[in-house]
Amino acid sequence: MTAAALIALPERGLLAVSGPQRSKFLHNLLSNDVEGRGPGQGTLAALMDVKGHVLVLMRALVCENEILLEMPQDRIAAVEALLVHYKVGTPVRFAARPVAIQALLGPDAGQTLAAAGATPPEAAPQSHRTAQIAGQALRLVRATDLPGGAIVIQVAPEGAEAVAEALRTAGAGSLDRGDFDAMRIEEGRPLFGIDVTEENLLHETGLLHEYHSASKGCYVGQEVVARLEARGGNVNKLLRGLRLATPAAAGQTISAAGQPVGRIASAAVS
Repeated sequence: MTAAALIALPERGLLAVSGPQRSKFLHNLLSNDVEGRGPGQGTLAALMDVKGHVLVLMRALVCENEILLEMPQDRIAAVEALLVHYKVGTPVRFAARPVAIQALLGPDAGQTLAAAGATPPEAAPQSHRTAQIAGQALRLVRATDLPGGAIVIQVAPEGAEAVAEALRTAGAGSLDRGDFDAMRIEEGRPLFGIDVTEENLLHETGLLHEYHSASKGCYVGQEVVARLEARGGNVNKLLRGLRLATPAAAGQTISAAGQPVGRIASAAVS
């Protein structure tokens, strides 16, 4: 039996950024290095406000003629409005891209893609390539923000079921949301909007080294990141995993010595 499973991620969407200065424009706004990436490469990045609060966590994929920003679907309109605000006279354009996003997880994900007729992307984090499955054009991405060695599949909505059926025929099982959440919680993979919100600083998420480049120049929120780094990265609250003796619910308060010390963001029974 193939050790690979497929899950749909309907909460995710794409915002395409095009124009001759797209790389420089995004590089000056996002927390990670965009300008240093070429076609087929990508990076995880945060968009923050001037006070260092995380407005969204995203994946930036550099393509030949555009950069694709994968993020929660419900953040796309707000992010586009903010990018329009920052662009001033910069020749860049933005367009939400209709897409169905799936993830193939497990040690045999690459073999399953190959059995369905698609060459997996390179092993580097966020590397990506175009491919076809069941006659449907798609993009495959090494997604290190998801558990299980995930490969993200971006396909037009009308082609999603044909791709899923071809992968099931190639041996992929189905993964329900409860098991997916258990996997990502065990691997420490938070989701924006659930575990990370606009109340958080990047240092509080535990994701600084994945979503931030210490060697790039200024970007929105960089002063706050630099100030915290200079102070040893110390913050008053941190995102951490807990292993409990009994099940708990998301939103439940965590207390110590009779005092509230935090809350549960994501919860799962493994």
